[in-house]
Amino acid sequence: MSDLYVSWPDYYSTVDRLAASLHESEWEFNQIVCIAKGGLRIGDTLARLFDVPLAVMATSSYQGVGSSSRRGEIVFSQHLAMTTLSLGSRVLLVDDLVDSGITLERSVAWLQHYHGFSIDMIRTAVLWHKSCSVITPDYYVTHLQDDPWIHQPFEKYEAMTPEELAASLKSLNGA
Repeated sequence: MSDLYVSWPDYYSTVDRLAASLHESEWEFNQIVCIAKGGLRIGDTLARLFDVPLAVMATSSYQGVGSSSRRGEIVFSQHLAMTTLSLGSRVLLVDDLVDSGITLERSVAWLQHYHGFSIDMIRTAVLWHKSCSVITPDYYVTHLQDDPWIHQPFEKYEAMTPEELAASLKSLNGA
């Protein structure tokens, strides 16, 4: 397995390319649901750009302190975090990547059975689509033939404490 290192400029450029692809598709969605944590930045950006409500679905499949690469059982939050009374009928479900595809696949199923909401259509969007996935997202920017571990720019915070961050800032400022 190779590694793919993504810088902040590359990350935001990839989000922009996803947004352009969505626009060019001419599909009109009226709700974005992002899968937390990986889809938060993407969902926020797209909700602002397309001016549609954003809901957050919290899931977790990587377990253990400092073990962000060890996959476990998928756990879903009980509810969506949202600021509207109901979910839109045409939902764009976003995440950062599709690896095995199980989280995205189960998230679609969870949304389809979410109590009290009527969804006519769900489409999925990610930045990176790996070939090993059991699901092909409707929209993606980069298709990865191999199965690289993607090192995203915010990963550094997973291996850092607030004290270490504060100390590094003090040393940068000469304090």
